[in-house]
Amino acid sequence: MEQEWVNEERGDEGLIEFYSSFRDMFEFFCKNTTIHGTVRLVCSSSNKMKTAFWTLLLLASFGMLYWQFALLFSQYWTYPVIMTMSVHSEPKMFPAITLCNLDPYRFDLVSEKLAELDQMAEEAIAGLYGYHTSIFPSRHKKDIRVKNLSKRGPANQNSSSFQLNHHISLVMLKEPDTGFKRKDSKVGFKLCNATGGNCFYKAYSSGVDTVKEWYRFHYMNIMSQLPVIINVSAQGEEIENLVYSCRYDGEPCRDSDYIHFHHPVYGSCYTFNKDGTDLFWKATKPGLSYGLSLILKAEHNDRLPLLSTVAGVQVMIHNHNQTPFLEHEGFDIRPGIVTNIGIRQDEVHRLGGNYGKCTTDGEDVDVKLLYNSSYTLQACLPFFRLRILLLPTASRRRIL
Repeated sequence: MEQEWVNEERGDEGLIEFYSSFRDMFEFFCKNTTIHGTVRLVCSSSNKMKTAFWTLLLLASFGMLYWQFALLFSQYWTYPVIMTMSVHSEPKMFPAITLCNLDPYRFDLVSEKLAELDQMAEEAIAGLYGYHTSIFPSRHKKDIRVKNLSKRGPANQNSSSFQLNHHISLVMLKEPDTGFKRKDSKVGFKLCNATGGNCFYKAYSSGVDTVKEWYRFHYMNIMSQLPVIINVSAQGEEIENLVYSCRYDGEPCRDSDYIHFHHPVYGSCYTFNKDGTDLFWKATKPGLSYGLSLILKAEHNDRLPLLSTVAGVQVMIHNHNQTPFLEHEGFDIRPGIVTNIGIRQDEVHRLGGNYGKCTTDGEDVDVKLLYNSSYTLQACLPFFRLRILLLPTASRRRIL
């Protein structure tokens, strides 16, 4: 009989039990769960103080748990990486070296316009500072003459019809709420539209920087009148005028080791080991005697004093097949001293996908480079600036 009663009692239990109230279900959960402290909520129900204490403690524990979960998930969705660094000593290709003389020269094709620009600069300086002494001595005997221009391609514009824009002038800009006093004012640009009613002002903290930037602006406009292709080396501008001696790894440099190009500001520039394919430039050992040794001539003929006020050489060390932007990444070398430059190459491999938006060769970037070179940030910026300038004024202002 006892055995039959037990079997009958077990037969009343179902596979899924439903509780008559939430209180019964909560008591069952607190008594059977492995969460520490929940059983105290049921056993100490007669003591309200103890029940409240364990309730607050349990809620605080759950809050800390979910806070830790939030920290873990937020860290995961930021896609953290671990950077590993290793040092290798192995033969490497020597980087490309670009040299420019900090003495830009004049072309005979635009010499008249440059002389007019010099006159404008003298008048502007005299009007601003009362300085009337001429700072532009005669330099025409050193002008670079480019002949047979018809064989090299036409100029971008007709030089005879080109006129300097006298409306882009240097003015003394007063500081707000100070009155127009010379000691409280700054020198800056004044750019106005055709009617002269809408003007844009750009002030600089230094008057010297203002004059140089103003001169550079007009100088670039004048140099745009030159043909696109100019063989300056064929007109007597040889590398011997800048480089007296060149040796690499104890061996003299060859004529095929450098290329010449014209920089609109720095004049003649030379790049050594541009392609990086010649085994002659393979670096096998560190040290001064195994690197590139140059003796340079930093001539200062005072051809364009407002464009270049110093003597020396502009140097940039860069990767192969990369357009050198000396204004942003170059550095000056003073004349009359020995300068030693150490090079350490850092090779960086970046993760793609969700770990960043870096590009390998620029093919996946919706910006076509203006220069036939490898992709760099500085090579991308000129085209982006040009694309903004070609936009309508309203769209340009929204972007800027």
